[in-house]
Amino acid sequence: MRIAVWSGPRNLSTAMMYAFGNGPDCDALDEPFYAAYLAASGLEHPMREAVLAAQPVDPDAVAQDLACAPEDGRLRYFKLMSHHMLPGFPRGWMQGARHVFLIRHPARVVASYAAKREQVTLADIGYVELVELYGHAAALGDPVVVDSDDIRRDPDRMLRCLCEAIGLQFDPAMLSWPAGPKPFDGAWAPHWYGAVHRSTGFAGPDGVPPKLDGAAAEHAEKAMAYYEELHALRLA
Repeated sequence: MRIAVWSGPRNLSTAMMYAFGNGPDCDALDEPFYAAYLAASGLEHPMREAVLAAQPVDPDAVAQDLACAPEDGRLRYFKLMSHHMLPGFPRGWMQGARHVFLIRHPARVVASYAAKREQVTLADIGYVELVELYGHAAALGDPVVVDSDDIRRDPDRMLRCLCEAIGLQFDPAMLSWPAGPKPFDGAWAPHWYGAVHRSTGFAGPDGVPPKLDGAAAEHAEKAMAYYEELHALRLA
């Protein structure tokens, strides 16, 4: 089975990769289109040169790899950022994969992202692209939406529900993982993964969404309509 888990940044996506990666017979791939996205967009991101050196910059080469079936019945888990799928990037590999869309309240995402980069834009957090990609995945099959808040409130129940929805057997090993870096971490992990490297499982529920002001508040407000559209479709 190939599982493509789509999200924006700062959205429990790395913890979810660690959960599935800690299960048996799973090969996890961390943001495989990141270098291709940076090369095509020209954007300056933290550790840009390290990312470009660590991954293929040709999106066609990435897509060819993602289309490959797992060997010996293993699970291939793809952690994917929705905004990395720029217009024109190949999507044929999406056929036959199970697609999961991970969402989080925009105010939480914007606040967390802004703590790692000085500026944040709507294009940085991927909500517009999440909705568009959901529509594409829905035309191919039956995508699943999960909210990170629901996972943090009850990870056991939500992971069991998610596994059932995608036709995968749940394993209790998915509820925890050893602290520290993982062999499948992307090259950018030293900048972004500090908190999850200190973790051994899912954190408890978030509190009230943070209050934002200025441009951050505007971006979160614009993202809300996209978030709410997917939130209405989530597993509960």
